[in-house]
Parts: sequence; C-alpha cells; structure tokens
Amino acid sequence: MSERYNLSVIIPTFNEEENIAAIIGAVNDVCSKNGIQAEILVVDDNSNDRTIPIVQDIVRRCENVRLIVRMNDHGLSQSVVDGFRAARSDILLVIDADFSHPPELIPRFYEAIRGGADIAIGSRYMKGGDIEEWPIKRRIISLGATAFGRVLFPEITDPVSGFFAVRREVVDRAPLAPRGYKILMEVLGKGRWRSFVEIPFVFRDRAEGESKLRLETMLDYLRQCCGIIWFSVTHRTGPVWTEWTKILRFGVVGLSGIFVNMGLLYVLTEVAGLYYLVSAAFAIETSIVNNFIWNDLWTFNSGGRLRFTRRLHRFVSFQVVSMGGLAINMLILYLLVEVGGIYYLIANLAGIFAAFAWNFMVNRHFTWKNV
Repeated sequence: MSERYNLSVIIPTFNEEENIAAIIGAVNDVCSKNGIQAEILVVDDNSNDRTIPIVQDIVRRCENVRLIVRMNDHGLSQSVVDGFRAARSDILLVIDADFSHPPELIPRFYEAIRGGADIAIGSRYMKGGDIEEWPIKRRIISLGATAFGRVLFPEITDPVSGFFAVRREVVDRAPLAPRGYKILMEVLGKGRWRSFVEIPFVFRDRAEGESKLRLETMLDYLRQCCGIIWFSVTHRTGPVWTEWTKILRFGVVGLSGIFVNMGLLYVLTEVAGLYYLVSAAFAIETSIVNNFIWNDLWTFNSGGRLRFTRRLHRFVSFQVVSMGGLAINMLILYLLVEVGGIYYLIANLAGIFAAFAWNFMVNRHFTWKNV
C-alpha cells in the first residue's frame, strides 16, 4: 500500500462530461485545504461522451488522479468495487460525480474513520439531512428502498446512501457481488464491520447531465437484498443475521403468547366459571406479560441486573405497543371483511402479520432501543 495517500476518493462515472472536471477540482481543493493526502480514482464504464478524454487530460497534469476504464459488466456498484480493489490507501470514500454529494463534507468522513468508525455514512434522513428538488417518483422509490433496507439494518437511517467511507479491511476479501446502485447495502451486508457513524447531508439533484436512476433498478435492489439475506443465513454472521434472529425469536415468543392466551381463556371460562369476556381480559394481559418477559430476557437479551423502574418503563411501553398492534389487527380485519369482502380468516391473517410488523418495529426502536 502506498504511503503517499491517506485517502482514496472513488468517483464512478458514465457520460459525466459536464461534471467530471469540476468534481475532481472540488475534491482536490477540499482535501488540499484540510491537509488530506488524497488520490482521486475515476472508475468509468466506457463512456461514449468526452468523459474519458477529459479525465485523461487531468491525469497528465495531476499525479494524484487516476482513471480506470471498465469495458465489461457495467454498473455503478461494480465500478465502486473495482475502485476498492485498485485504491492505494486504507480509507476509501465513494462520492457521485454530479455534485449530489457535497465534497466539502469529505474531511468529516475522513476524520470519522480515523476516529475509530469502520464505516461513515452520509444520511439524507437523519436530523440535519434532506433532499432538494427531487421529483415525486424518485422520492417514492428512494423511501421504499430505504424502508426495506432499514428492515435489515434498523440502526442505520440511510442504508442505501451512495455517499460513504470505509476502512479497507471492511471490504478486503468480502464476497461483494453488487448489482445496480446500492453498493452500500452490499458492504453492510457482507463486509466485516462493527461500528459506524452517520453524517447528515443535503442531497441535491444533478447539477448537469441526466439522472441514470430507472425503476428497473428496484429489481436489482430486491435481488441484492435477497442475496444479502441468503449470505447472512448461510454464514450465520453479521448484523443482518443478528437482526433476523431477533425477528425469529420475537415470532416464537408471539406464538407462546397465543398458547398462553388460549389456554388461560379456556381454564378461566370452563373450569373457574368466569364470564368469557372477563376471562379474555385476564388471558390477554397474561399473554402480554408472558411476551414481555421472554422478549426482554431472550429476544433482546437485556440482562437481569436492570433497575426495576427501567424495566417497568419498558413494560408500560410494551403494553401500549401491544394494544396498538391489537387495534391494527382489528382495523385491518374489519376493513378487509366489511369493505373488501375478503374471507374473515384470510383477513385476520393479514391483520396478524401487520400487527406483528408493528409490534416488532416499534418495540425494536423504542421499547428496547438502548439494548
């Protein structure tokens, strides 16, 4: 590894003649002003405009700028992976060529990695982040992709960001097999990392040129997510495996709650002789207590030496969330049966799945947020 550079800035390009000279100049200026010895690695997918000759001219004048022209297997994510392999420093940063990502934030990413983070992620969705001048179609696609990504990486607000930095060891020998535009998801799913930081930034739509985002990229994204899940299951490692283990445990606990509910309802009604609605109230509350205890100790592994007031606060939160899940179940059941004319057992199954998703996600992010 070259000791001349302490940062490699990777810029994937295809037909970026309007932007490429300006982004290289901006990156060079920012790094120079902040004392960062950076190489700039332009990875191009054999552009058919003037991108390549423009960069070649810059390379002749700037020894820290390099150009790789890829002739096969074109794609933004594939270009970034080739950039990882060709980079000459131990800190790798990815930035778009079209000024959607502000170059002035590069020093913050660099310092975050030097400060101990394995990955530094530019976030459009945390406090301080935003998206400017985006058409509604792109917003819907991006929000959908982000929501799906957060199922796999719930702690990260923008797991599909294209503006990020990593330590080399995160991606070295990682079996990255990216498609489409969401290379960060591949790094998060298959790279070796423990810590991350997020840096808010304002995403600005392209200053020049044409956006290459297409709806069909969502299909690549879904295939990529399936690949990440399969990798995590087969290797039983990484944050995705940890998260899906929690989801599975949460489901098992939920099933145990159903047995507790049904069993107690039967005993109180048929054996103790209580009115069935009174029995149902006791049964529901007992099943909630059962679910809370097992989720607290097993699913989220909160430990046994927790202050009573803290555990009570969690229980109250879990109780409220559970009541919300019950309301969602009943509402979906009513709407599907009475409005949609769907068979009530199928409608109830849809309500159960919706309530399960609500219960897990809200409890994951609030009740057990700090576990």
